[in-house]
Amino acid sequence: MSVDLESQLQDAVKTRRTFAIISHPDAGKTTLTEKLLLYGGAIHLAGSVKSRRAARHATSDWMKLEQERGISVTSSVMQFMYEGYHINLLDTPGHEDFSEDTYRTLVAADSAVMLLDNRKGVEDRTRQLFAVCKRRRMPIFTFVNKCDRVGEDPLKLLSDVEADLEIACHPITWPIHKDGAFVGVYDRRQKQVHLFERGEHHGATRATVAISSLHDAELREVLGAESQEKLIQDISLLDAAGHPFDEQAFITGELSPVFFGSALTNFGVEPFLREFLELAPPPAPREVTGIAAGIVNPTDEQFTGFVFKIQANMDPKHRDRVAFVRIASGRFEAGMQVKHVRTGKMIRLASPQQFMARERTAVEEAWPGDVIGVMDRGNLRIGDSLSETNDIEFSGIPRFAPEHFARIVLLDPMKRKQLDAGLRQLTEEGAAQVFFTSGTDTVSPTPIVGAVGELQFDVMLHRLEHEYGALCKLERIAARYPRWVVGPMREIERIARDRGRMLLWDAKGSPLILFEDAWGLRWALEREKDVAFHEVAP
Repeated sequence: MSVDLESQLQDAVKTRRTFAIISHPDAGKTTLTEKLLLYGGAIHLAGSVKSRRAARHATSDWMKLEQERGISVTSSVMQFMYEGYHINLLDTPGHEDFSEDTYRTLVAADSAVMLLDNRKGVEDRTRQLFAVCKRRRMPIFTFVNKCDRVGEDPLKLLSDVEADLEIACHPITWPIHKDGAFVGVYDRRQKQVHLFERGEHHGATRATVAISSLHDAELREVLGAESQEKLIQDISLLDAAGHPFDEQAFITGELSPVFFGSALTNFGVEPFLREFLELAPPPAPREVTGIAAGIVNPTDEQFTGFVFKIQANMDPKHRDRVAFVRIASGRFEAGMQVKHVRTGKMIRLASPQQFMARERTAVEEAWPGDVIGVMDRGNLRIGDSLSETNDIEFSGIPRFAPEHFARIVLLDPMKRKQLDAGLRQLTEEGAAQVFFTSGTDTVSPTPIVGAVGELQFDVMLHRLEHEYGALCKLERIAARYPRWVVGPMREIERIARDRGRMLLWDAKGSPLILFEDAWGLRWALEREKDVAFHEVAP
């Protein structure tokens, strides 16, 4: 490696921060995303997620359905600069019906920010996503949101988080109240008090801040003697009895730095962003399998990366298809030829772009930790590995079996071509799975679609209508336990003939049996020895 490239790689890796935000629905994740973009200078006026009178929508919610419903249904990638750091923010859907997209996006992140509602603490969806992060030993930050409202006592909330998630908590910022109102935070690392002033823009612009020390006489005048004394006592208690910050425990996901704030009013957002960028890890080495199995270090000269998301029709006018690639090592250059490991072919990564949700910027180069979008004509799939020369495969991108099934009925038979195109692209995105009642007939008049969550069906119908012009309806199927099967075809057909079972083929021609109930599935698993059953396509 040339000295110049080595130095460039080291400098680039030091300044990259790639993270995802996880939360239960309605904890304020999209609002926090907007405010981080606001403080990073990526936008100048934050959008509103819920206000009926809002003229703008959240930047991360670029899809029309998201704007109509005020929810996030697909991952967004947002990249911006802040004080010398290159930030790749991966916004994920909060609703559990879109778990697939969230889990795959977490594979592309180096750390996660867990967002909690200060009145509710840890909720079911938070618990699920935290478990995914913990299995990957991912560093996790905690941001306690909505502190502008009366919530749980901060000490009790932290105690509940530690007991529920079995993780140590180390508060870095601590909420300051005056007469019951949230007025600022104390930064324990910087030993600074940040007092905020509520503006007239309802959180659309940056909050004005006054900074002072904990024992400042002016602070006593502002807060009053009682509030200042309580703040001093709280900090003394945390210093004496709280968990000390342990960098190694943080890196391995055993200790979480905690911040308090209000994304809606912007209070506490900038102190969090500054501390986060200093503490968050840069891109880390990644394990690979294949012929060149081992560890890929981000500073390795050879370019490597993997596809973690595919999105069709980000620009409906051009019917485009974008593959999102997380760069794991080396320097990426526009138009470079790389090896598509799954097929063994060399491909050209054309028209590379970086994103602010739907908005795009052409890039000439990118570095480890960055996420780029490349134009794709259907060659790439989720989980594909890319490398300049070596046959490597990045592991850990999960696959899921559908839990809900329905026949999709086209209301205008003349739109069959549009339906097929839509289903094909939605399947390649991982947003749906399509099945057929025959291994050779992939033009069945009523294909069967499967989804992990029922809300995915609503998104599917909406996108088929508005992006492909194929108006459809669904006829639900009671069966919901799929198993891909491998073995003699005559045995597979015999097993599928029993009551409460349906034989289907996926888009690749692989057979699976759909069981109506868990009892029937267990019966087959226990008794059928000539056929192998798999939860996902083998």
